[in-house]
Amino acid sequence: MSGPTEMTGPSDVNTDVNAGTDGPAGLTVVVPCYNEGAQVETAHRELTGALAGIDPLEILFVDDGSTDDTLERLRRLAATDPRVRYVSFTRNFGLEAGHAAGFTYASQPWCAQIDADLQAPPEEIPLLLAKAAEGYDVVFGVRRDRQDPLPRRIGAAVQQWAAERLLGIEIPRGASTFRVVRTSVARTLVELRLGSPYFLAMVPMVGARYATVPTGHRPRTAGRSKFRVTRLAAHSFELFFGYSWRPLNAVYLLAVLGVLLGLPVALLGYAGVGAGGPLAATAVGLSALALVETALVGRYLHRLLRDMRRFRPFYIKEANVTLRPQDTLGGGAPDLRPPVPRAPAER
Repeated sequence: MSGPTEMTGPSDVNTDVNAGTDGPAGLTVVVPCYNEGAQVETAHRELTGALAGIDPLEILFVDDGSTDDTLERLRRLAATDPRVRYVSFTRNFGLEAGHAAGFTYASQPWCAQIDADLQAPPEEIPLLLAKAAEGYDVVFGVRRDRQDPLPRRIGAAVQQWAAERLLGIEIPRGASTFRVVRTSVARTLVELRLGSPYFLAMVPMVGARYATVPTGHRPRTAGRSKFRVTRLAAHSFELFFGYSWRPLNAVYLLAVLGVLLGLPVALLGYAGVGAGGPLAATAVGLSALALVETALVGRYLHRLLRDMRRFRPFYIKEANVTLRPQDTLGGGAPDLRPPVPRAPAER
């Protein structure tokens, strides 16, 4: 373990979140980062400026295993501003792991989550907080005039349509990762430890009170976009097969139809009735259908195995917050140097 990391037991982490409500409610801004070295100072400057009227304020950067100078810049920020906290993963664990770590180590009763690229305007966080004050646990920002590339906008629209219309998954319409959430509720979702964590689907699943607010959207000004078509496809698979049984039910229906169609065809083939070409084509079609069914069933087995696994969603190598031992590779044991053999004594 390197850096200014401290260890503690699970019961000692951020107990002030559950403290009394007599004092002013504070805010933790969770900022996931992955190779955002060119952006972290700008994010810090804009967030502190936009939220200058909120006290206490904490800005918690979650470094998702960056390979650039993101961590070094976070160290410098934390050394100059006591409101800055950071945790740094041992490797890249993904966006959902970054959310989980941020909510776990937030010290204030409310969290705002915003990406380090600041495509969501920090000055609109108070709009989300004002909506949350009406009695909501989670408030999502919905982008107006979205500035993302066309393939990303189309992919997101198709994903949402398929989830809602085809698979019956409730998702806040148009919601983004720009959001405000009650910290205690966010931790409840983190503690579910699902094999396919997907915050947008988990909020309605547990019955949390949520709302949406139209917010602005700005083009990225520094760094590179992390969007990839493969990443969108992977997230879609996590959503579709992690939160709906309809694909598996469709497999059952296809299997019944395959039996009803395949049995007469097989009987006709054995009886020598019908041309060989159509019978062969039908057999090939049924075989392809069986492969599709096998693949879908395999995907659900994969989901079940992920739900059962013991692997933690993230491991932290360095932080300037007090860490739970189970979130570190060494389990809280001190970093001791390996033994060095002593030279044999002369006779």
